[in-house]
Amino acid sequence: MTVRRPVTSRAEIEHIALDLFSARGFDTTTVDDIAAAAGIGRRTVFRYYASKNDIPWGAFDEQLDRMRETFAALPDELSVLAGVRAAVLSFNDVHPDELPWHRRRLRLILGTPALQAHSTLRYAAWRRVVAEHAGRRLGLPVDGLVPQAIGHASLGVALAAYERWLDGGGDLHALLDEVFRALEAGLDRTADIGPAGR
Repeated sequence: MTVRRPVTSRAEIEHIALDLFSARGFDTTTVDDIAAAAGIGRRTVFRYYASKNDIPWGAFDEQLDRMRETFAALPDELSVLAGVRAAVLSFNDVHPDELPWHRRRLRLILGTPALQAHSTLRYAAWRRVVAEHAGRRLGLPVDGLVPQAIGHASLGVALAAYERWLDGGGDLHALLDEVFRALEAGLDRTADIGPAGR
């Protein structure tokens, strides 16, 4: 009898969990199932994730921190939405070996009803990072109408690109680049923002 060695990384836990979610369904897979398949204790799983709902999102908070760093490093001459495009492309810069897992992760997040309430919280955090960038560049508060609208619009077009990619629509980076360039062409008008935008 072969005893599986305990997994030692967050990525391994996520891969095992994604396999189980795909085979058994998200709702019927428990944290105990994941821990057993990984050869670790339940407490070890919770060391990495606050709940089962967090597992498909992986190291999302760390990714948001990296996105903030990307925004901070952008050249001043780059327009607001061109900067968002650059940051979103960087956010989705996935190693080729991880790309199939990224696809499975997104399919699970976008297609699992039980995850939708949790996803709303994650989407709000992502939008806030974008709105912080927009507000800083436009001299507007992060909760102002225009920065918030840029956050919402950016999330919307990103989700459209993800859905097209999951439907076999080609290269994810190319899809994101295309849809953000379209958004940029239509909405990147930062002049004459009046009091309503504040």
